[in-house]
Amino acid sequence: MTDKNEQDIYPSMSVAKELESEKIKPLKLGKRLKEIRMAHGLTLEEASKRTGLARSTLSKIENEQISPTFQAMQKLANGLSVDIPQLFAPPKQIKATGRRDITRTGEGKPHPTSTYEHELLATQLTHKKMMPFKSRVRARFFEDYSDWIRHDGEEFLLVLSGQITFYSEFYEPVVLSEGDSVYYDANMGHMLISLSEDDALILWVTAS
Repeated sequence: MTDKNEQDIYPSMSVAKELESEKIKPLKLGKRLKEIRMAHGLTLEEASKRTGLARSTLSKIENEQISPTFQAMQKLANGLSVDIPQLFAPPKQIKATGRRDITRTGEGKPHPTSTYEHELLATQLTHKKMMPFKSRVRARFFEDYSDWIRHDGEEFLLVLSGQITFYSEFYEPVVLSEGDSVYYDANMGHMLISLSEDDALILWVTAS
């Protein structure tokens, strides 16, 4: 049996249990049809013209008074520009989690290394899908690194001030100045050096 600590470490276990416990509600085709029609901004009269089905027939289907034939289903799908399976699929519900984390200037969590001075942002949130942080690039030479930097995920880099050379394993080095950005596969070897007199300042966002 999974204890609380394991659920804290593996949040997907908790999500799976919640999904298992949810009861699947039977789909009401009439309600689903009305949702699709309303999403298209159509009146019953307009939907009737598009589908070739009588307005009264559409009304009866939406009110669960009759069940449409397969031929009627085809007309509905064609007229409403959806696939037949979409008539049976419940609409996706987007639930806002209300997560938010504000980091004031200079209040990020410091994480210095030999080549960078990182400032981790949004540190109060756990299990983030993105990891944002600002960095001062201390390195000035390619040789300052013992090896390529590689890690899982994808990464976005924006130069906030100064100028850098962006080295990557499969491309020629490229010079990036203030306002320039690059998006790349972080599994590919990469590294940065500052070209400007002052350490370049960059914004990094790593996504898993």
